[in-house]
Amino acid sequence: QVHLVESGGASVQSGGSLRLSCAASGDILNTDCMQWFRQAPGQEREGVASLYSGDGTSFYADSVKGRFTISRDNAQNILYLQMNSLIPGDTAVYYCAAHRHGAQLCGLGNLHLFQYWGQGTQVTVSS
Repeated sequence: QVHLVESGGASVQSGGSLRLSCAASGDILNTDCMQWFRQAPGQEREGVASLYSGDGTSFYADSVKGRFTISRDNAQNILYLQMNSLIPGDTAVYYCAAHRHGAQLCGLGNLHLFQYWGQGTQVTVSS
């Protein structure tokens, strides 16, 4: 069993920054692919940023490139999402997820591959 717990969501004004965290625990062996997803009201869940810890390869949605950065502290088993220059369009529930399917399946998206999910953390950006 892998447990993922997100934190760091908040309500901020446009232009602000937030740093989301996802703490992993349990049987985390080989959960080398991790990804942040988000889901806005009435919208489908979308991949925001992915990271393969084996080689550091990452991908970002076009909408967040240059503003968001995904990283992982492997020693502490924490996944981060640094979000800068936030805009109202970033408002969503943000989820972290992990799988063990390897580097070739660690691209952005691939929602169906992720077996382990956090509970989500709300990010609200006001104009």
